[in-house]
Amino acid sequence: ALTYDDGPSPTATNAILDVLEKYNAVATFYDVGYRVAQYPDVVKREAALGCEVGSHSYDHKDFKKLSASQIQADVKQVNAAFAKAGVKPTSFRPPYGNTNATVHANVPLPIVTWSVDTLDWKTRNTQSTIDEVMRNLKDGDIILMHDIHTQTVDAALQLIPKLEEEGYQLVTVSEMAAAKNKTRY
Repeated sequence: ALTYDDGPSPTATNAILDVLEKYNAVATFYDVGYRVAQYPDVVKREAALGCEVGSHSYDHKDFKKLSASQIQADVKQVNAAFAKAGVKPTSFRPPYGNTNATVHANVPLPIVTWSVDTLDWKTRNTQSTIDEVMRNLKDGDIILMHDIHTQTVDAALQLIPKLEEEGYQLVTVSEMAAAKNKTRY
């Protein structure tokens, strides 16, 4: 499952959606609420193409450092942004992957992290992102990338057809969970 955090971006996300559409593939997008409010049409397109849309908080705060009431307020705010865009998130990816008992108790969605971190946000290097995916890839992996960097878009343009050529089926996180009979990741 290819996953993209921190969007949507009108340029980067749409470019990734273009290549997914071209190859009849899907991904899961973990969008931040303030960007959902800015670019609702991109979120609608994610959903319309069969991609999964998840929440990545309203403004990318570290949920592990928040109180229960602060988490609840963020969930309410991000849900309002998604509702206004006409899309309902299916899962939640905590910023930085940070969770604890308070996060689990106050986020009403399945919490999803990842198994392959491309470090695309750090390297900003197309080939490094591709190499990280291909070096570590196995069936059932959830790959973390960010749809706000042009280098990640360039990586997606190469990775999506390459993965399909190698026999991988690109699915959403929920489809993967169902296929693996998992209730959470």
